[in-house]
Amino acid sequence: MASAASVTSLADEVNCPICQGTLREPVTIDCGHNFCRGCLTRYCEIPGPDPEEALTCPLCKEPFRPGSFRPNWQLASVVENIERLKLVSTLGSDEEDVCQEHGEKIYFFCEDDETQLCVVCREAWEHRAHTVRFLEDAAGPYREQIQKCLECLRKEREEIQRIQSRENERIQVLLCQVATKRQKVIFEFAHLSQFLEEQQSVLLAQLEKLDGDILKQQDDFDVLVSEEICRFSSLISELEEKNGRPARGLLTDIRSTLIRCETRKCRKPEAVSPELGQRIRDFPQQAIPLQRKMKMFLEKLCFELDYEPADICLDPQTSHPKLLLSEDQRRAQFSYKWQNSPDNPQRFDRATCVLAHGGFTEGRHTWLVKVDLAHGGSCTVGVVSEDVARKGELRLRPEEGVWALRLAWGFVSALGSFPTRLALGEQPRQVRVSLDYEVGWVTFVNAVSQEPIYTFTASFTQKVFPFFGLWGRGSSFSVSS
Repeated sequence: MASAASVTSLADEVNCPICQGTLREPVTIDCGHNFCRGCLTRYCEIPGPDPEEALTCPLCKEPFRPGSFRPNWQLASVVENIERLKLVSTLGSDEEDVCQEHGEKIYFFCEDDETQLCVVCREAWEHRAHTVRFLEDAAGPYREQIQKCLECLRKEREEIQRIQSRENERIQVLLCQVATKRQKVIFEFAHLSQFLEEQQSVLLAQLEKLDGDILKQQDDFDVLVSEEICRFSSLISELEEKNGRPARGLLTDIRSTLIRCETRKCRKPEAVSPELGQRIRDFPQQAIPLQRKMKMFLEKLCFELDYEPADICLDPQTSHPKLLLSEDQRRAQFSYKWQNSPDNPQRFDRATCVLAHGGFTEGRHTWLVKVDLAHGGSCTVGVVSEDVARKGELRLRPEEGVWALRLAWGFVSALGSFPTRLALGEQPRQVRVSLDYEVGWVTFVNAVSQEPIYTFTASFTQKVFPFFGLWGRGSSFSVSS
């Protein structure tokens, strides 16, 4: 069946140029154009300005004779078919509402058979005992069910979209973490490569020095041996010559000759001195620092790949008014001048401390703290629980939800139940803090020497935050990943 658009297009092609409607009893004039018979007759009856002037076609203005109309039966048949198609197209939308069996309009719905019925179907024997309702009445409960299904489906779709959004964000985070680890591996191996090249140069230089010392001692040995061989060769020649003389010649100065031979001191030179030999035997000890460095490198690399670098920013809402925070919120400095900071429940009011944004409820995280105590004072670094006291005195110990170190000029203390001063190889100025939430470890390491400083063991049950404290004019710290 032709579509409504195609039928309308065909109908436009058989319109009368005079009335703009569908051609009725189409006739053709001399120029070949077609018009409705009635329209063209009325057109010919309209008097013109000159009664003697011939009539012209309304379209092309070609003259024609009024009695020259020719009925166009073929076109009339086409117009009739187009009209029929238009009617079918108009009624096509109602065909679905008509019973295919009886040709009657459908009014009812049989709920038992889930079938739409006309009046004749309704009276049929097979539907008399069934529940039959009007279409709209029967559709009502189904509309309600559909509405409930739509609500459920929309909620599930929204949930899936939320999951998609969340997982996409998680994927982006993981991609960033992988990129960070990639850069870390590249950086660490580049650093190791430089160190290995330097160590190779040092070891090769030492081997070159040993080569030179061995060759020098070989030259000295060769000279000494040559001198000894010459001395012994001279004595041998003298004795051979003396032994070949007659008795009188042999006995002349014989005692002096024998004494010189018997009292000779034979020097037994060594090609390699004991000191040089010991240096050669001790050379493998020169690789011990390299072995130690490789061990530290692997431990550090595994550690940094295992722990996620935390993007730490200080939270100004928690900062004590005596702490000056940098614009990027990654550095803090102590000042005796109080800042104009509004009071709020999150802010420390007595302890000169500040927390980081965010906090952690899972995972392994690490961050770097660079401490500057050039003018004295102290700095406290670690983690605290979310409910740590913000107002009044803050006791820095695990029982109060604080796991931290205090770095002061000349000493470092672990702030346990009782503060413990730590014996360290060197005073740390860069401390790497690492948190393993599930295991419950808070680990501190000297970021420069990689020397372990201290490890707290805890059982975390709520969110924990990176924690920092300062005291003393000019003391400051900065944080990074």
